[in-house]
Amino acid sequence: MRRGKIEIKRIENTTTRQVTFSKRRNGLLKKTNELSVLCDAQIGLIAFSNTGKLFHYSSHPYRTHIMRHGHAHDQEDLLIEMAMLRHQNLSLEMGIQRYLGEGIAFLQYEELTKLEGELQSSVARVRKRQEKDSMLIEFV
Repeated sequence: MRRGKIEIKRIENTTTRQVTFSKRRNGLLKKTNELSVLCDAQIGLIAFSNTGKLFHYSSHPYRTHIMRHGHAHDQEDLLIEMAMLRHQNLSLEMGIQRYLGEGIAFLQYEELTKLEGELQSSVARVRKRQEKDSMLIEFV
């Protein structure tokens, strides 16, 4: 029995998403190990769950490999960088959700006004681009 292809998109149900992450993470770790053994490749894998939990795999002692290539950072620097990247990622995701109209019920009036202005600017840029393209088409 063969399964059909599934559409790759974000899973909305939190529990289902966590179960899928766990299963696929285990499969990814298994494939990483197999690739390392079969091809004698040095592989490092880092994955973060949506709860922020860290999962990693290294085919060789990663510390010596990193130091050999001169990219060693102490753990504290990496944790700070990771926290900053998580914060940046969260901010970007929230911005995307606002543009899609999700979660705007909790915004203050000033934030809604700012969002409206940004959307109007975006619409103006799109219209300007459309006019430019239509003029080029008419010219040709």
